[in-house]
Amino acid sequence: MGLDFAIDELYATGWAALDTSGCTTHNGRMYPSLERIRREFAECGCTLTLRHIQLFDCFRASWQDGAGASEGAVVGRSEDEAAVYALSQLRRHAVTHA
Repeated sequence: MGLDFAIDELYATGWAALDTSGCTTHNGRMYPSLERIRREFAECGCTLTLRHIQLFDCFRASWQDGAGASEGAVVGRSEDEAAVYALSQLRRHAVTHA
């Protein structure tokens, strides 16, 4: 997938770096840091968990609602990639279920 793809997906949800606090850059484009992503999940009432899966040398991002029920999961080559892609999926879900 790649971080570029994850950032593309996040931007496709309407996310914009109007407030650059807590952001970092990749290839000249801003994206939220892990701390900011965790805050955005918390604001939606979800908890984000990131784990390194050694067997496949990848990272798994999963999120749960306030009751602990699984809401979704994605994988990426890096922690940032998995977290950014997870945020894009959370935002897509929020739009389709609003």
